Amino acid sequence: METIRRTKVVDVLCRKDYGTMVNVRGWVRTHRSSKAVDFIALNDGSTIKNVQIVVDPSTVDESVLKQITTGSCLSVNGVLVESPAAGQASEIQCREIELYGTCGNDYPMQKKGQSFEYMRQYAHLRLRTNTFGAVMRIRHNMAMAIHTYFHEKGFFYFHTPIITASDCEGAGEMFQVTTQNLYDLKKDENGSIVYTDDFFGKMTSLTVSGQLEGELGATALGAIYTFGPTFRAENSNTPRHLAEFWMIEPEVAFIDLNDLMDLEEDFIKYCVRWALEHCKDDLEFLNKMIDKTLLSRLQSVLEGSFVRLPYTEGIRILEEAVAAGHKFEFPVSWGMDLASEHERYLVEHHFKRPVIMTDYPKDIKAFYMKQNADGKTVQGTDVLFPQIGEIIGGSVREENYDKLMTRINELSIPMKDMWWYLDTRKFGTCPHGGFGLGFERLILFVTGMQNIRDVIPFPRTPKNADF
Repeated sequence: METIRRTKVVDVLCRKDYGTMVNVRGWVRTHRSSKAVDFIALNDGSTIKNVQIVVDPSTVDESVLKQITTGSCLSVNGVLVESPAAGQASEIQCREIELYGTCGNDYPMQKKGQSFEYMRQYAHLRLRTNTFGAVMRIRHNMAMAIHTYFHEKGFFYFHTPIITASDCEGAGEMFQVTTQNLYDLKKDENGSIVYTDDFFGKMTSLTVSGQLEGELGATALGAIYTFGPTFRAENSNTPRHLAEFWMIEPEVAFIDLNDLMDLEEDFIKYCVRWALEHCKDDLEFLNKMIDKTLLSRLQSVLEGSFVRLPYTEGIRILEEAVAAGHKFEFPVSWGMDLASEHERYLVEHHFKRPVIMTDYPKDIKAFYMKQNADGKTVQGTDVLFPQIGEIIGGSVREENYDKLMTRINELSIPMKDMWWYLDTRKFGTCPHGGFGLGFERLILFVTGMQNIRDVIPFPRTPKNADF
């Protein structure tokens, strides 16, 4: 086969130099045969669109043509020509085919309407389908948007540790990291595990958040952001939870509550705008095949300001809804942590736009959040989105050493390994704050997918660590 430099499908579909010999390589989506002509739809992952290969069957060995099935991998040399078919500007008149890899009829991703649950069993192959190709290209674009946004705003990309001895959330749902023999653990007279012989000489875990270390960066560099994997060992089998996911966590010195909410809204709008500008084909496909309201919902995020809603006012609205006959699965009362159904009611039914809820009761929020003067609430911020519920959680951090220590003692949080965090309140403390965005929740919203396991290549969930 003649050697011609490969052209990606996304690029060849843009070309108008008809009559030129080109080479494309990829995987077969469909192959339609007849005596007069064969049509092969080829895709290489660079775009949602396929390039059509038109084959004169008299010019190709019949045994080779028979092996070209859905999923098989080809290299094709051919002439780029203007296409007479609707919906495509060009196609390729085949001159030579090289079959890289055949694909039997037991290929799990045959062209038929498999459920997403079925495809999770074949996460190593589902990436080749139109839907998952679109989701993964959007995922890449959202990562690029995030880095570009913070770089342009003067934030520094800050790498926080994945192995840590601190529990940022205080929930204790962490994956332990050890080199010890689990069948022969050394214990003291009280039956507690002795870690002196372990790799780090103490109990360590996979991080649930880079926030605490991020605060150290913000109090030195002014504004930082983290973007990396985080881990939660909670037994949550829901469409919104993963055991391993990616988090974006900016931390900013000298920021107050209003500035923090402005940053959250500006950031999320930037990401949505980026998706609409850079992922047009993939979004149009998902809008057609997955969620017919996707494009209008994304556009609506950009059209108005987010509602700024104190928690107490939100509870009042929910109580009024109950009094008017609206049925919630979980009861509504001041002091409770809102369930997803409450968040979605406020966003989708009452305000019909995103909501930033603030000033939560301190008893349902983390120890590090700055307390308000009322002594009952803290300067926390949750950004609530349609279909998702909470997409961002943030706060102004408590910078006062005495207040922070009082709260730590109230909650009996073991701080022996976090002296370094308290030092930031002892040596040149400053007002600061930040937020955390679960990357997969952003991808859920931007793609219209319904299950968080379908927006990460290889989901990690309870009893599932395949691939």
